[in-house]
Amino acid sequence: MADITIEFTIEPFTDGAPGAHVARAIEAVEALGISVEIGPFGSTVVVDASRAGEVLSALTTAAYAHGATHVTIDTEKSASA
Repeated sequence: MADITIEFTIEPFTDGAPGAHVARAIEAVEALGISVEIGPFGSTVVVDASRAGEVLSALTTAAYAHGATHVTIDTEKSASA
């Protein structure tokens, strides 16, 4: 199955001080055994397409449970897939 790149940004955004809404969402994804690349304007994970729904569910559930007001998600089939 193809790899899917998931890019996400969780708000509210505070430069240099991500709150629990960001930290817990990243931890929820990493608890699935998936590495998160944290960037200055958003974060990225690459997963097999069969796991994309699981990742998105864990990410959004944890973010909103810990105070997120908005989650922006962009998904794309990886170029190598």
